[in-house]
Amino acid sequence: MKIIHFADLHLGVETYGRPDADSGLNTRFLDFLAAFDKLVTYAVAEKVDLVLFCGDAFKSRDPSQTQQREFARRIRQLADNNIPVFLLIGNHDLPAASGRATSTEIYDILRISRVTVAAKPGIYRIATASGDIQIAALPWPRKGALEVKAQNDDRPLSAEGLKAGIEAILSAKVERMAAELDPSLPAVLAAHIWVDGARLGSEKSLVLGNEPTVMLGNIASPKFDYVALGHLHKRQVLNETPPVVYAGGLERLDFGEEKDDKGFYEVELTTGSAIKKVNYRFHRLDGRRFLTLEKTLGADCLDPTAEVLALIEANRELIMNSVVQLKLRLPESIAPALRESDIKSALKGAHYFAVSRLIERENRSRYGVAEAEALSPRKALEQYLDVQAITGTRRTELLQHADILLAEVSNS
Repeated sequence: MKIIHFADLHLGVETYGRPDADSGLNTRFLDFLAAFDKLVTYAVAEKVDLVLFCGDAFKSRDPSQTQQREFARRIRQLADNNIPVFLLIGNHDLPAASGRATSTEIYDILRISRVTVAAKPGIYRIATASGDIQIAALPWPRKGALEVKAQNDDRPLSAEGLKAGIEAILSAKVERMAAELDPSLPAVLAAHIWVDGARLGSEKSLVLGNEPTVMLGNIASPKFDYVALGHLHKRQVLNETPPVVYAGGLERLDFGEEKDDKGFYEVELTTGSAIKKVNYRFHRLDGRRFLTLEKTLGADCLDPTAEVLALIEANRELIMNSVVQLKLRLPESIAPALRESDIKSALKGAHYFAVSRLIERENRSRYGVAEAEALSPRKALEQYLDVQAITGTRRTELLQHADILLAEVSNS
């Protein structure tokens, strides 16, 4: 039995994009769709038995009609090719208010053939071309309901106690589902959750300290042949027997994922045998490159623009069609000599670029009161122009005007 495991699609991310000339859609939205298309094409060509999506279809809890349409087109393509699709609900798929529908609930309501939506924990039996499979689903917990269960009878729990209570409930759900599995069928745990000890990716700044987690030992049950995870964006394998795997996303979200490979996992499970075997491998997708270029310029640099342009030229092939951030560090004395228009022109081959300058204030000698009073007005002005890095014609003109004023004062 062959399964594709992916997660955290986040359709709707438009950062670092621009309107596409042909479709009018944001180019970054098209990047994510292109990655999804590659997965669908592979699944159809390889005649996989199941596509397992572990949550967060969209960036927003309220995706636009266009985003929902494009997601549905690709789900429909899989289903029309007799490939069952299992959609787990992630935190971005949940509505902002209770009682409202999730972003993928429509597939369940319309009973779309070969599409299953798991909005609640439970065991789902899916028929595939290679036989039936059990999927124990642990979608993102609806904290409101769990908080009620986690309360003491007499008084509310502390924040730490509430978190521990929710984690205990989640672990108990997994243990209960593992006990109810049919040992004669292959079994996969699909969870959208934060496993304690897993490495965070670009979402690290968004993860709250009180977000519930589960211990690896509580989900790595030998009764599962494979544990498919979503929620954290860094692709990683947490355990080998059974494999406990975060698929990451199909496309990079930001510079926090610059060096991360993106793609999906292909999982092969043996069926009809007393000896279970699991093989899994990662399929890397060539998505939009994110590239950081950095340059430190010294105070003795005669032509800072030339040095920056040389850096850009050396990375010309990598820059083409990439999302680029150029970070420059330079002393304030040479900052005026940096020709930003030339630098921006050299970066035009990038899909998107941003240039940041970190200007270092130079240590300047400070005159004491006696020393300052000893300076002539002409000398004091020269020192001021030095501090302000005013040179060339402008400096000459200012000093000439100062000489005229000083002569008038002296004559009067």
